[in-house]
Amino acid sequence: MRLVWLVLLGTLVGCAGVPPGDGEPLYRLSAAEVVEPVPVPVIQRAAGNTSPYQINGQAYHVMESGRGYRETGFASWYGRKFHGRRTANGEVFNAYRASAAHRSLPLPAYVRVTNLENQRSMIVRVNDRGPFHPDRIIDLSYAAAVKLGFADQGTARVEVEAIDVAGSRDLRPGAQLASAADARAHHYHFIQVGAFSERERAESTASQLRAQLDATVSVSEALLGDRVFYRVRLGPVTRAEQLVALHDQILALGYPEARMMPK
Repeated sequence: MRLVWLVLLGTLVGCAGVPPGDGEPLYRLSAAEVVEPVPVPVIQRAAGNTSPYQINGQAYHVMESGRGYRETGFASWYGRKFHGRRTANGEVFNAYRASAAHRSLPLPAYVRVTNLENQRSMIVRVNDRGPFHPDRIIDLSYAAAVKLGFADQGTARVEVEAIDVAGSRDLRPGAQLASAADARAHHYHFIQVGAFSERERAESTASQLRAQLDATVSVSEALLGDRVFYRVRLGPVTRAEQLVALHDQILALGYPEARMMPK
């Protein structure tokens, strides 16, 4: 679970121990209800990636890259107390979504977490900082803890392995951009916020976005096998820097699966 510190000029959120008032959200999830996120290309920017940063006088460094990262140790989880608050990189923490906090991985990132006590495994999106407890290596959302089978016991021994997502971009200050990946971004013109099996949900999401953003929002049908999905998209946007800024806005509004698309 979790404690909060204000760090440097940002809002790095940390977790350690079992703070008073935290715990399960009002609605108790079952493992079957937890949706495992599908890794999509991410953009790593300055938000949440200040390095080094200090917590209680101790300095922590953000990795140059998460590629090849694998570690075994203990995981904890956090929930009700932080539901709806901003994470270190500006996204909104949702206790019912599979996310995590990590001390040093670049944000955002995807990792696979395996509970070594029962062999359950799942992918989570890392978008926060913590846990600042010497005996823990990752702090998972309530939903992820439910899926991995340790929400009732509080901690579990886990293996954490980074997932390298093709097409991701590192725009942190001082980062060395791969020219091919950078050039590729200039061919993106849309942002797909999500794909829904029900038109009503797609239209509702589109209406909310139109009220929050100064952008063209559309709903279109797409066929995948014999199933019809309804895609919510923003665009077209012709300038790459505008598209990146719009993508950042969408992530901050609580749509972590949003991704840039060429058409």
